[in-house]
Amino acid sequence: MEYREYNNILFEAKEGIGYVTMNRPKALNALNTEVVAELDDLFTKIEADEEVKIVIITGAGRAFIGGADIAYMGALEGLKGSEFVMQGQAVMDKIENLSKPVIAAINGFSLGGGNELAMSCDIRIASEAAKFGQPEVNLGIIPGYGGTQRLPRLVGKGIAKKLILTAEIISAEEAFKIGLVDEVVPAEELMARAEAMAKTIMSKAPIAVKMAISAINNGMNTDLRTGVRFEAEAFQTTFNTEDRVEGMAAFLEKRPAEFKNR
Repeated sequence: MEYREYNNILFEAKEGIGYVTMNRPKALNALNTEVVAELDDLFTKIEADEEVKIVIITGAGRAFIGGADIAYMGALEGLKGSEFVMQGQAVMDKIENLSKPVIAAINGFSLGGGNELAMSCDIRIASEAAKFGQPEVNLGIIPGYGGTQRLPRLVGKGIAKKLILTAEIISAEEAFKIGLVDEVVPAEELMARAEAMAKTIMSKAPIAVKMAISAINNGMNTDLRTGVRFEAEAFQTTFNTEDRVEGMAAFLEKRPAEFKNR
């Protein structure tokens, strides 16, 4: 797969891992239309790239993503605000529904649209130095990249309302306590931990990983009865694969499994 050079994002693929680095450090990696368009193009290519099995996304400098570009947003008028939101929501959906796992390695400020992007990822690992928040009400707006929907699904309605309505900025430790992030590690260990987790996931059956993500994502958006039907369909998909035969044989024979397309 041939990737173009981006103005605001660095990308490298190595040993099955796609490394996405938000690269506007002077602007705290803030999101604007150009950045979001680049993310859209990049993740479209990642989806089609058979060599990339998993993605790690992080930020350059002291921020993961510090939010939206306020100077850019301040200049928008009328329906341009809606267009900006719809563009961002589409990219967040693309990241959340990528057929490959996405790990957010949150190295610093994860605010506003940046926090919404982190919530679109499958797994969030945070540096002890990271800070989290949805400060949009300070600007006379509300979260627009899915924050009012994904945040309550992660932390519960009450805590989500508290964070959004107060615009409180919380520590990585507090984010872990409420379920916004899945692990907190020392800053110097962040990328090593993300890579170790990526390699662990890559050692599993690829179709099983894909179907597990699909079942969870689809089930979260419906009632339990419908959700378990999604699970049954995804289970049957995995059951009809060579990887299922290999995985069970390897377990019985007490040897490592050799899955396809690893």
